[in-house]
Amino acid sequence: MKGKLLPFILTACIILADQGVKSVIVRRWPLEAPNGMVFITRVFDSDFLWIIHVRNKAIAFSIGSNLPDTVRPALFIVLPVIVLGFLLWYYARSKEFSGLQRWVVAGIIGGGAGNMIDRIFRPDGVVDFISVAFYGLFGLDRWPTFNIADASVVVCCILLLLSLILPPKPPPRRNA
Repeated sequence: MKGKLLPFILTACIILADQGVKSVIVRRWPLEAPNGMVFITRVFDSDFLWIIHVRNKAIAFSIGSNLPDTVRPALFIVLPVIVLGFLLWYYARSKEFSGLQRWVVAGIIGGGAGNMIDRIFRPDGVVDFISVAFYGLFGLDRWPTFNIADASVVVCCILLLLSLILPPKPPPRRNA
């Protein structure tokens, strides 16, 4: 049981870090300047990484931003709550997860919960603030702005996928 509960330390850390940094962003970085320009802080005086305050009322990459306001809560709050609930239920019941998989599932739950808190308690939308240069890859000058919760979900989903695709190493053989 302890092995199943320990990864939720990561869940809590992701939620706390995500919400803590978002709180600082909301207090210190205005959404836009009086002249309509966006405030950008270049990290290390570089164009690669910016801290910028934007809001996203949709999901990843602003998918669904054109949906009516009456539809968005069902798709962006109710459906993710059901998915997170199912993931928690499956996590608790399954004996199939490896130790790594338990940690990455806990990271996915933490990231999902971090953004769900914004969708429920921030009427202006999810706070996004990390902007990185993408140098024209896939036709993008900059990657869509994201936050800690988004990064946690993406990184942990990639790790989970890799752990499912790549076979585990067999234990080392002992010489008799």
